[in-house]
Amino acid sequence: MKTLIAGTFLSVALLAGPAVAKNIVETASDAGTFKTLLAAAQAAGLADALATGENLTVFAPTDEAFAKLPAGTVETLLKPENKDQLVAILSYHVVPRTLTANMLPGPAIHVKTLKKTNDGTLAIAKTATGVTVDNANVIKADIKTDNGIIHVIDQVMLPSS
Repeated sequence: MKTLIAGTFLSVALLAGPAVAKNIVETASDAGTFKTLLAAAQAAGLADALATGENLTVFAPTDEAFAKLPAGTVETLLKPENKDQLVAILSYHVVPRTLTANMLPGPAIHVKTLKKTNDGTLAIAKTATGVTVDNANVIKADIKTDNGIIHVIDQVMLPSS
């Protein structure tokens, strides 16, 4: 009887197959703390790129991080006439390669983002107290997705221009 039960469980497990991995957008959506980021990515026309791109690293500000911006900033950025500015801000949060916390070689590095201008470089520093990206603190690192990695940050990073 035990052999029959064990065989049944094994058969069900094999038929179920591997768990379906989730992309960056699905993972962020499931977390429930990135509603503003996802709404902004949708308004900027970047949600599909985050869902289908390969080997991306996203420094993802939480809803609380967006709430720290001056009153009305998010609403203004979500307007269609401000799409270029929104794209610039969001692309400043994405690195076109997978970068995990253990890949940081020393106390500081600079990495290019998807932002297409001269100020598209992030300064990442590792100290005894944690990792910072520009002036944002990484509050949770290395959330793996099927198309990259998410690092949760505590503020929205604004490029200089």
